[in-house]
Amino acid sequence: MTRVAVTGIGVVSPLGNNAAQVLAEACAGRSAIHRLEAPFAQRLAAPLVASAQFDGTEHFDPPRLRMLDRVSQFACFAARQALAESHIDLARADRRRVGVFLGTGMGGSQSSDEGYRTLYEDGSDRIKPFTVLMGMHNAPAAWIGIEHELRGPNFTYSTACSSSAVAIGEATLRISRGDLDLALAGGAEAPLSFGSLKAWEALHTLATIDATDASASCKPFAQDRSGMVLGEGAAMIVLEAWERAVARGATILGEIAGYGFANDTGHITRPSIEGQAAAIEAALIAAAIDPSAIDAINAHGTGTQANDGVETGAIKAVFGRRAARIPISATKAMHGHLLGAAGALECVLSLLAMQREVALPTMHLDLPDPECDLDFVPNRVREGVAARTMISNSFAFGGANAVLVLRGVAG
Repeated sequence: MTRVAVTGIGVVSPLGNNAAQVLAEACAGRSAIHRLEAPFAQRLAAPLVASAQFDGTEHFDPPRLRMLDRVSQFACFAARQALAESHIDLARADRRRVGVFLGTGMGGSQSSDEGYRTLYEDGSDRIKPFTVLMGMHNAPAAWIGIEHELRGPNFTYSTACSSSAVAIGEATLRISRGDLDLALAGGAEAPLSFGSLKAWEALHTLATIDATDASASCKPFAQDRSGMVLGEGAAMIVLEAWERAVARGATILGEIAGYGFANDTGHITRPSIEGQAAAIEAALIAAAIDPSAIDAINAHGTGTQANDGVETGAIKAVFGRRAARIPISATKAMHGHLLGAAGALECVLSLLAMQREVALPTMHLDLPDPECDLDFVPNRVREGVAARTMISNSFAFGGANAVLVLRGVAG
């Protein structure tokens, strides 16, 4: 089994549309959560979102754009960035050995929602001819493959909020076994449609609006937390065998050192300490490292009552007394919950934080929950954190728990 290097990063997110901007905004503790301005906002109980500032007309010609849901636009643009940073010459690559591994929880939900609205609200008997092609879950990965003529495996993973962590983990396994030379891996999500927001509202998982500052409405691990805020975007990374990256003189941005997955079997929406802890342990075993080697943690940290206490318990179960000495960041307080793309964005943020030697802040943590009594890096970036190895947690409805072990390259 060979080591797997990250040699390119691409991002579209509420915090910005390139890695440097995203890291700068996160270090500054700036929240991209805001009140939704849309005609349907008044029909929402708490019209909060974390939207990406992205205009597809600037990046795609009109014929192509007519076939791309917003989720595919995000994915394709992030993939372009990642490939450009990797400096890979695809013209000289065996494209049969280059794969695409993408996670999404809701696929092209905006196109599907618009189609249903046209049928049921407008009363039309006709919808856009490309609605199926825009709405299908595998469209983002398919378009990446088409754009770059990648003929290797093209997989879409949909395990709710752990989808992109699973995609990165599965791609890592293929590279480490020698099945592929290169892989584009990550996730994309564009769930900020009326139907999607109302569906999540019905689950009673969304945050209420903070009375003094709407941007502070998502409060992971705080006693006064009220839920999550939906975000949108994509994050893609280029993966390749370490030896191959070194041989071609690539700049190595980090390493995916291990991947673990464990499934809860108790309840489809209620997480369990045992299932989350099992995923962390599986990732550590895959990376062949002891829990004492973990220097920092990126928490799933949704800001919901259900997740945060359980995740705290899972971390304690794996790391014991040492859990209290590990800096833990929950960045969803700033960029919202990107659902299927969350794991990929948080993987990228973790790699960037290790490069910068910081622990990113868990914002709006003014009133910590006594049951969430670990070091969640409240409200301010922590400088001088020379983390060499960290984990990134992604836990999902359906009990799909995925954890990545990351090694950084300081500099």
